Amino acid sequence: MKATVIATFFGVFLTCTYTAKDATKKTKKAKLYVPQIDCDVKAGKIINPEFIAKCPPGCQDVKYRVYGTDIYASFSSVCNAAIHSGIIDNTGGKILVQKVAGHSGYRGSFSNGVRSLSLPRWRESFLVSEGKPRKGVTYPTTLEYSSSKSTTVKSEPKKPEQDLKGMKSADTANTSEKALEEGDTVRKENQTTPVPTPATQMATTTPTPMTTTTDPSTTMPQPTKTPAATRTTAAAAKTRPGLHRVRDMGSSSVHPAYASVVAAAARQVQAAQGRGQNTAFRGTSTSASNSNILRHNTAMETDSWKPGLNLFYTDCKVDLSFLMDGSWSIGKRRFQLQKRFLGNVAQALGIGSAGPLMGIVQYGDDPSTEFNLKTYANSKDLRNAIEKIQQKGGLSNVGKALSFVNKNFFLDANGNRGGAPNVVVVMVDGWPTDRVEEASRLARESGINIFFVTVEAAAQSEKQNVIEPNFVDKAVCRTSGFYSINVPSWFSLHKVVQPLVKRVCDTDQLACSKTCLNSADIGFVIDGSSSVGTGNFRTVLQFVANISKEFEISDTDTRIGAVQYTYEQRLEFSFDKHSTKQDVLNAIKRISYWSGGTSTGAAISYASEQLFSKSKPNKRKIMILITDGRSYDDVSMPAMAAHQNGVIAYSIGVAWAAPDELEAIASDPAKEHSFFVDEFDNLYRYVNQLIQNICTEFNSQPRN
Repeated sequence: MKATVIATFFGVFLTCTYTAKDATKKTKKAKLYVPQIDCDVKAGKIINPEFIAKCPPGCQDVKYRVYGTDIYASFSSVCNAAIHSGIIDNTGGKILVQKVAGHSGYRGSFSNGVRSLSLPRWRESFLVSEGKPRKGVTYPTTLEYSSSKSTTVKSEPKKPEQDLKGMKSADTANTSEKALEEGDTVRKENQTTPVPTPATQMATTTPTPMTTTTDPSTTMPQPTKTPAATRTTAAAAKTRPGLHRVRDMGSSSVHPAYASVVAAAARQVQAAQGRGQNTAFRGTSTSASNSNILRHNTAMETDSWKPGLNLFYTDCKVDLSFLMDGSWSIGKRRFQLQKRFLGNVAQALGIGSAGPLMGIVQYGDDPSTEFNLKTYANSKDLRNAIEKIQQKGGLSNVGKALSFVNKNFFLDANGNRGGAPNVVVVMVDGWPTDRVEEASRLARESGINIFFVTVEAAAQSEKQNVIEPNFVDKAVCRTSGFYSINVPSWFSLHKVVQPLVKRVCDTDQLACSKTCLNSADIGFVIDGSSSVGTGNFRTVLQFVANISKEFEISDTDTRIGAVQYTYEQRLEFSFDKHSTKQDVLNAIKRISYWSGGTSTGAAISYASEQLFSKSKPNKRKIMILITDGRSYDDVSMPAMAAHQNGVIAYSIGVAWAAPDELEAIASDPAKEHSFFVDEFDNLYRYVNQLIQNICTEFNSQPRN
């Protein structure tokens, strides 16, 4: 009887246990849906401050760049950074990403088959760890991107009860995704988003379609033309003989390519406001293609700024100099309008030691500093100081002013912080009375981002008075239109306060700041001797191309040149021959194998004379020499002469190359500037190492 009771008790106990387990399974939370991202997605493109994502296979590739070790700059590929840190391998997997503050320096390293690069500074960082949810944290099932170029990852299907909580219908969501693809970055309400900044909360009004030109190279929406009577009155106050009228900018109708974008954006905002939602526009914050910049500038730059309103871009840390036009041609009234504009910009920026700093240089016959970066640490004091500025008078010597700023303004003693991009905004009434091309080139090569705001440019009948046609395109940081704004009248200046502030604060697009990838003249000296052979020579050219494609190539960024040598030497192409990356890669592919002896010393002397003697001022001169054997002549004296002339020499030896010659050719320390492989097919292994060493050396040098 006792045994029967015990058996019955255990039976009931086991039954209750299994019932409890079944109940636990039923009440267990649904599995977290993890969105997938592509290998090329950078952390800075994703707005969510913390998220779990799934990386696909195949992200361990040199083209997916990584900057930093353990803590990575947000400019890095998220998935390749996860591989570098050892969280996942090249087969992909789930990762947890947490955004953290920017750092003043990121150390590169080689880890888990990935070479990360060094970076002197970046405005945002991220940490990557195993893809497990943290307790108490809700993770988004849809990631929100800040760039119109990135498409939105689809989330898991919504349950009916979720729709009752104000979620968008499928039709609305599809319309929003289409708008994103066309360049409109209306924030979606069905996404998990961080708290909007004041800058994003502000833009809640329906955008008015702006007048644009039909020229696809022009990216600024043009304000409505000033009536003829106004232009006549404006011209009468000027002392310069030629009247400064609106430049002929083409059709005044909205460009068809942008009309649908603006209309879609308007419909989205109206629909959201009808539901009581806070829908905000976000401009792109990435180094995008020209087509993306066109869409961004046209559709997104609405004039919602009003006097007294602070935009306060939270990540806007720039050292800003305004070149103020004080020439007699501007007149007293327009000079006052210019001062009001500068005061409004200062107010919109929110001047402060942790954010943007602003100084002013006034130019006429000669430039002079009104106040520098460290003079005023808040917008109120800065605006008061601007009101007290007296007009200098004289000509409009913009070139002289740019030279002055380049040499004197961005100094540590004047408040330059080093960790903030240097930006110059040039105000021009009409046109300069001196040349700007050379002065602006030197300024750009010093890492200065140059913007132009031109007012009342030359009409067709006045162009004979312009000393340097197309002076804006010759002076600005880029000719994409991002760096230039034309205003038809000084009375319209208030309309460009917000567009200008947004551009100046878009640090991802301030592409003229110097880095290890955009500030060199790189000359390849290639051994074309008989011992190399045709097949191996093509392998060498592929090695040269793989290195070249890692750099930002243009006439103002890194430039590439090449010399082939045997007993003799041949200039394949000079630094100024090709100004785009694709042109350089095509030129490398066209180099034909020469065959002959090996006179490496003579080749170094030839490259010094034909390539590096023509290098631009302020450019780092880098020679990369590839050889497969011992030279028939002396290499030490030509190499020493090149070093003394500022050439940084890297030597790459293959097969029978002599180690002592490689060290003699290389700059000090030789172990960081010389490499050796036993066969040509292994050259590719040193692409990452070479780029890393170039960047490490660059980052160790003092700069602005």
